Amino acid sequence: MLEGLKVVELATVLAGPHVGMFFAELGAEVLKVEHPEHPDVTRSWKLPTERPDSSVSAYFSSVNYHKTYIRLNLSKEEDRYEALNLIKEADIVLMNFKKGDQEKFNLTDKTLLQFNPGLLIGKISGFGEESDRVAYDLILQAETGYMSMNGTPESGPVKMPVAFIDVLAAHHLKEGLLVALLNRQRTGKGGVVHVSLYDAAISSLVNQASNYLMNKHIPQRIGSLHPNIAPYGELFKTKDDKEVTFAIGSQIHFEKLVTVLEAKELLKDKRFINNQVRVDHRFELAELIQQKVILWQAETLNNELRKVFVPCAIIKNLREVFREEGAQKLIREEKIEGRLTKRVTGIAFTYGSY
Repeated sequence: MLEGLKVVELATVLAGPHVGMFFAELGAEVLKVEHPEHPDVTRSWKLPTERPDSSVSAYFSSVNYHKTYIRLNLSKEEDRYEALNLIKEADIVLMNFKKGDQEKFNLTDKTLLQFNPGLLIGKISGFGEESDRVAYDLILQAETGYMSMNGTPESGPVKMPVAFIDVLAAHHLKEGLLVALLNRQRTGKGGVVHVSLYDAAISSLVNQASNYLMNKHIPQRIGSLHPNIAPYGELFKTKDDKEVTFAIGSQIHFEKLVTVLEAKELLKDKRFINNQVRVDHRFELAELIQQKVILWQAETLNNELRKVFVPCAIIKNLREVFREEGAQKLIREEKIEGRLTKRVTGIAFTYGSY
């Protein structure tokens, strides 16, 4: 879809390269520029089981795909000149420089747009362009409320097991650049799209933010439970020692759930007659549901609830996830510097014209 588009990626780690991979998967030519002696640090972020002599890690592979790798030291005039020549012919340049580096390398927005008036500059910062704080996903999860909400009362604050804020920022930058491409098509003008990890994180608080802003409700660590819905996120053991969970988003869902579980008496219990009171009595409700769930095999229960369109899931690990055909279709393979690499696609939408 984007064949003929040229992207120069001066970004490292996860968010910026994630954006570069997005454009590469859509057919753009993506040139990833790395320092000759100090390449993208994620090349070294290896599991203990990975080959220590390999120049590629699984982490690096996750957001680098269908790119051309170029080594340039932007501190050297001749390398910087080569980079500028690449940018002169580019449609998009991606960067996540720390404060002051654009000026140090003479790659300011003004300089680049004078050099290439149609250029779109996509930038990611941690806490905004005027901040010099070093920003990693963990720090953003800590400072924007996510860790305070995530976990259980016993666990204390917990970081999510993916670089969630980086991924959110990447999506915001993709959206901004696509809007900028549309605007350039109309006007012929380039411009600058900037996303900070901080803004992306706050922007993504959605219902939790509104719960606080409207009701002064400060979310507590409640594991997988939903503060507004019950049962939703409780974990139940089955007869075959698996764990299942339900997302009971409506009264109809609840009625169908207890019908399948042969627990229709719960519909007459004043503690459970509607969602609001169920939230208040969710722990008593969970104990009663557990007494019914333990009588079922997980697959059987899941299938029965699917028949009546009640949201149910068996908790799966990644081995189980990637056994499934749907997940396998999203795997992308490529050899990078002699190593076979695998990752999941950065594109979850489909497109067709009629």
